Amino acid sequence: MLDVFLGLVHLVVFPGGAFALAFGLLLKGLDRKLEARLQRRIGPPLMQPAFDVVKLCAKDVIIPASASRTAFLAAPVAALAGILMCAALLPVPGMTEGLPHMGDMLVLFYLFPIPAMCVMLAGSASGSPYGSIGFSREMLLMLAYEIPLLMIMLTVAMKVGSADGGGAEFSLSRIVAYQHEHGSFGFTLTMLPALLAWLAFLPGTNGMPPFDQAEAETEILEGPLLEYSGAPLALFHLTAAVKLTVTSGLGVALFFPGTLPGGEIVNLIWFMFKCVLFVAVPMTLVKAATGRVRIEQAMTFFLKYPAALALLSLVLVWCGW
Repeated sequence: MLDVFLGLVHLVVFPGGAFALAFGLLLKGLDRKLEARLQRRIGPPLMQPAFDVVKLCAKDVIIPASASRTAFLAAPVAALAGILMCAALLPVPGMTEGLPHMGDMLVLFYLFPIPAMCVMLAGSASGSPYGSIGFSREMLLMLAYEIPLLMIMLTVAMKVGSADGGGAEFSLSRIVAYQHEHGSFGFTLTMLPALLAWLAFLPGTNGMPPFDQAEAETEILEGPLLEYSGAPLALFHLTAAVKLTVTSGLGVALFFPGTLPGGEIVNLIWFMFKCVLFVAVPMTLVKAATGRVRIEQAMTFFLKYPAALALLSLVLVWCGW
């Protein structure tokens, strides 16, 4: 009974639910503000993403006549539900291990593609040719960045499992506990290529430049989301915000889960600070400094560099380094 109650708290309040939504919107606001400052603009207020969501919820929902109504409306709901489940599984070092008995990287790996798959469903269900183009681009991009993601997770799992004398260890709580005892992987030479691969993976999975081909405004007018309005579009914005929380928080758990003395509040602030760095350095700075690449260039990049870096760390770990 206690596990059920804790599970509901994780899903609805923390680290999923309300916390993931609020922190994700704050991360989006910080991202936009920092990008504006880097480009010598004032930029919007930090709460502008939240204002946008509220404004969209007050708008009418328009469904194209050529759209598949059920799939069109179900896609944003499923996207948000899937990423909120991922957020509930996240460990916050020094505070919580995530959902009881479910904090497994394999579960995250299977849940993680749900938002991207829902964007593809949205594009195909909208009846728009731009949505179809966005569908194909999102599918190609997802296939490209999922390969290094799997190798990064396998590298971390093998590093912890081999140290314990067994096979790969996919439990996030044990991965965090191992790093508390032996030091963060982000400061380990063997795991440095995997960390670099993770930093390269972040802008791709979050659809940020130079890897925003699926929703390229100047080319395909937001692609899969072109026909969306009102609350369904607000749900997609919330999904993108929570995904920032999940990807940055998972990066903290995999590479920098160290804690500080001072209690849970101090460690929560420390966790949020590290998440901000994971958003600012590999995503905001790159977005402000680069333009969009072509979809074939994005695929080549992910299949070459992040995959090669992750494979290098995997081989080093397998060899016992």
